[in-house]
Amino acid sequence: MKPNQPLVRRHKKNPILTRDDVPYPVGTVHNAGVVKHGDRYVMLFRSHTPNGRSIIGKAESKDGFDFKVDPQPFLTPAAEGVFAEYEAFGVEDLRVTPFEGEYLLTYSAYSRHGVRVALARTSDFVRVERVALITQADLRNVVIFPEKIDGRYARLDRPHSEITPWSIWISYSPDLIHWGDSRMLIKPEPYHWDEMKVGPGAPPIRTDSGWLNIYHGVFQTMAGAVYRLGVALHDLADPAKVLGVADRWILQPEDPWEVCGYVPNVVFTCGAVPEDDGTVKLYWGGADSVMCAGTAVLDDLARLCLTDRREAC
Repeated sequence: MKPNQPLVRRHKKNPILTRDDVPYPVGTVHNAGVVKHGDRYVMLFRSHTPNGRSIIGKAESKDGFDFKVDPQPFLTPAAEGVFAEYEAFGVEDLRVTPFEGEYLLTYSAYSRHGVRVALARTSDFVRVERVALITQADLRNVVIFPEKIDGRYARLDRPHSEITPWSIWISYSPDLIHWGDSRMLIKPEPYHWDEMKVGPGAPPIRTDSGWLNIYHGVFQTMAGAVYRLGVALHDLADPAKVLGVADRWILQPEDPWEVCGYVPNVVFTCGAVPEDDGTVKLYWGGADSVMCAGTAVLDDLARLCLTDRREAC
């Protein structure tokens, strides 16, 4: 790999999905969880509705790039029960983890109480079962590992706190509902591209070298915050052990629809799909306005964490 060769190759037809592709009124299309379900790719994307609150739409694709949106939203705020109280202001930034024949969905639930993370599950992307609210406020960016670790479910998350500024933590659960044994793993690095805050992006991906964690990092400039993507590598048997955090980003806002939009200068991922050929399809929201995609080689991303690394915390 040449020094200036990009690790992530942008798809030539970016943006791959915009509000013009949605058959109901929305202002944006962004921050989508994506998974391969059978022979099709399923994208669960966030959209702002005309009242400014967020819902989740669904689109499907045969090749992972050319998506068609369903005629109705996939997930909207609950109408009754405890979920209705905590989803009243919208549902956002959904992640999808394939797990033992079904799919675990984590998403941010907004209300007058702040933001909590909710867990749902589906087996067919038609019927959705809400399971539990699995955090208190204020916590977001929960991604669940696609297999148990030592008999327990595991997740990465990001408490919204200035005490240990916006860092990545790990937690464990016996049943997906009750979580604990939490530890802080990765924190922002002073005067680096992610010095303001870091947070999990796509659910972790198993590689021969370790669990690949594609995360977002934020740098504050005089013109506002810049969101970029980076990578870290976690031990397969003990993901609380960070093998390396790449010292440089793998993707930054460059294209016009990433630099300008609802929130300028943002690339933000909630989904990545590993392929049998050793590549990964990576999906990101551009400027909180459109969906983009690209590809990378998993071994290249894992190697970067080990050869151009910094301390995790």
